[in-house]
Amino acid sequence: MRHPLARSLTVLAVSVAVVSVGAAAPPPPARAPGKTPVAVGSGGAVASVDADATAAGIEILKKGGNAVDAAVATAAALGVTEPYSAGIGGGGYFVYYDAKTRTVRTIDGRETAPLTADSQLFTENGKPLAFADAVSSGLSVGTPGTPATWQKALDEWGSQRLGTVLKPAEKLASDGFTVDDTFRSQTASNETRFRYFPDTAKLFLPNGRLPVVGSTFKNPELARTYKELGSKGIDTIYRGALGKEIVATADKPPVDPASGWKARPGKLSTRDLAAYRAKLQAPTKTSYRGLDVYSIAPSSSGGTTVGEALNILERTDLSKASETQYLHRFIEASRIAFADRGRWVGDPSFEDVPTRQLLSQKFADSRACLIKDNAVLTSPLAPGDPRHPVACGAGGKAAPTTYEGENTTHLTVADKWGNVVSYTLTIEQTGGSGITVPGRGFLLNNELTDFSFAPADPAVHDPNLPGPGKRPRSSISPTIVLDRQGRPVVALGSPGGATIITTVLQTLTGFLDRHLPLVDAIAAPRASQRNAANTELEPGLYDSALRSRLEALGHSFSQNPEIGAATGVQRLPGGTWLAAAETVRRGGGSAMVVNPTR
Repeated sequence: MRHPLARSLTVLAVSVAVVSVGAAAPPPPARAPGKTPVAVGSGGAVASVDADATAAGIEILKKGGNAVDAAVATAAALGVTEPYSAGIGGGGYFVYYDAKTRTVRTIDGRETAPLTADSQLFTENGKPLAFADAVSSGLSVGTPGTPATWQKALDEWGSQRLGTVLKPAEKLASDGFTVDDTFRSQTASNETRFRYFPDTAKLFLPNGRLPVVGSTFKNPELARTYKELGSKGIDTIYRGALGKEIVATADKPPVDPASGWKARPGKLSTRDLAAYRAKLQAPTKTSYRGLDVYSIAPSSSGGTTVGEALNILERTDLSKASETQYLHRFIEASRIAFADRGRWVGDPSFEDVPTRQLLSQKFADSRACLIKDNAVLTSPLAPGDPRHPVACGAGGKAAPTTYEGENTTHLTVADKWGNVVSYTLTIEQTGGSGITVPGRGFLLNNELTDFSFAPADPAVHDPNLPGPGKRPRSSISPTIVLDRQGRPVVALGSPGGATIITTVLQTLTGFLDRHLPLVDAIAAPRASQRNAANTELEPGLYDSALRSRLEALGHSFSQNPEIGAATGVQRLPGGTWLAAAETVRRGGGSAMVVNPTR
């Protein structure tokens, strides 16, 4: 199968007045590097949502670093240019393929609840808090896992020091990046709550105004924080001064009194930071079309839910299905897998998660028989029992899927030795908690709102209630697919909260079954069904004739303007790589290789 290069998309900087943070006489605006959604070549590849971040990873690869070094460098740069999606105040999941041993390993770097938290964390006066009251508060802040993830990855598989791989991001924060439409619009959507917190307003609303598209945005405070992290190591967060500042900020959020905002205090402590560990663990694994699909195991539900849905679809030849048949089967497999996710998946340190059984073909077959070609299942659908699968049987009472925010960011990296990283990191919703650590240049996460505030149905066990030191369930699904010789075929992932699962599933099936070039599988209009009454459709599907054909089968739809923002890399013959990113979503992504094919 040929994989032609897609048309290059170039984003030009606009020459307008410069907005910078902490500069008395700002220099002329820097020109934003061009974005292209696909690149082919040798020496390694990086794909992310941002050109500056992708370039940071490429810089490390060119200097002899491996995929792990480049992934950390890219992630750190995303903390500068995508600060509302990721940063050292958050967490994530890291999936690594070792070319020498042909094995996949993972790191669970999810944030954790305070050790004093219990199932009533988000309950007041016997009722669950409104999400809006919980999110912009210290109560939503979990122990950050991103710095520990970076150090763990470098210690286990990297070749360079943390201080070395942080240098490109440190320079980017100091010199600044060019504001684009996405950064401005994300700032605008958070403007009201950013003004609650003086340090956040000072940083992200310079001179009291929204950043101007084409201007240069600098973050010297983050540059200094990265420099300190590089020289002192992550102990400055988990056992040192920076950690104390994080705790003080979360537990007593600095609020502008004039805003009238009541930011509930957090429960974070230095003990929580000292107890935190990024967990090295085995991946999930399932077979699909003669390939091995690896992803992240619980506490994320991504690997089990994508894997179960693939197993459900295994018995259908999607390559020969019509577009209507393909989407019908995809939607129904997603609905079923989400029903099982809601009942069975949580933090395995607290819940008895049947990971192996959820990924068994026997269980998938017992659930797949629910799908009919001429009818639609009704949501909420009852879960099955993976330990005792019964054909078309239920293993409990139905409960709706609880809310999960729809942001985050993803990067994918390969190096000249054949190592691959698929890494998704987050501070939860766009803008996280909205709380900036004073003088440090980064936002704190609101990851604890990924817990269920209360069971969706009191009669149904919810494995995702808060608990002491518990990791909230995630939908993050960084994925690496290997052939039967243990060599990479493709690696990918996406942001998007619970839509991550359906985005990864749809991209995989588009690439593996429908034989779309990777960049086209990423760009294809998306659908997302999460055991809900309506399936969400992007405009490309919502406004198409395909929608009416699916409605004729019984499907109901609502429109979502944008679902996910995927990136991926594909191994090509002869030691070359194809890197791919979005063509349009979030302003388009950025794919680069060390030595482009001419």
